[in-house]
Amino acid sequence: MLFRQLFEKESSTYTYLLADTETKEAILIDPVIETAERDAKLITELGLTLVYGVNTHLHADHITGSGKLKALLPGCKSAISAVSGATTDLALNEGDKIAFGSRSITAIATPGHTAGCMCYVLDDNSMVFTGDTLLVRGCGRTDFQGGSAEALYESVHGKLFTMPETCSVYPAHDYRGQTASTIGEEKTHNPRLNKDKDGFVSIMAKLDLSYPKKIDVALPANEKCGIFDEERDGEE
Repeated sequence: MLFRQLFEKESSTYTYLLADTETKEAILIDPVIETAERDAKLITELGLTLVYGVNTHLHADHITGSGKLKALLPGCKSAISAVSGATTDLALNEGDKIAFGSRSITAIATPGHTAGCMCYVLDDNSMVFTGDTLLVRGCGRTDFQGGSAEALYESVHGKLFTMPETCSVYPAHDYRGQTASTIGEEKTHNPRLNKDKDGFVSIMAKLDLSYPKKIDVALPANEKCGIFDEERDGEE
């Protein structure tokens, strides 16, 4: 399997390219609109066929690149959780699989950061793409978009922390230059999630985070697969 971790610097977002090296079918997890052309160029250079642009959740800090990729690479489809309520080609539910050649990822519902968050586990359980649900030594905020600290704690401990400790964790963001972790590392060293539930909820209630600067543009766009009203173009 071909695997690449790509980065968008303004929102510190990681986009993941996975491809079956035999069939050349590929998926992109959490593409960003600003880097869609870069990603499409790479996919073309590598002789790959992009079958899905997959989102872990309805992002508030950037516009997804899945809509633009559909225009750049005809045949590509978008995917996101059904619970997100977004317009998409493939509305995912718990346990659904997305195939690319002989490989696949499985969707796991992990509400908490948003009500519609999903993580995606590679078919051999060697990698999990955690979106904002589980970051390297952190997690996403839980104070908007149907978020819940209690739900996030249960998602991580009940689903992600039951996976093999050697499974590599690939988050949607990192703000300190770290690229990946493992389930075992996060169970031991994550300063928020190695607490009990009450301790975690208390931490999350005291974060006092600022309003995401792109949310008013990003959410309406992402509700439509990253295709936004031309009258609003430039308002970012």
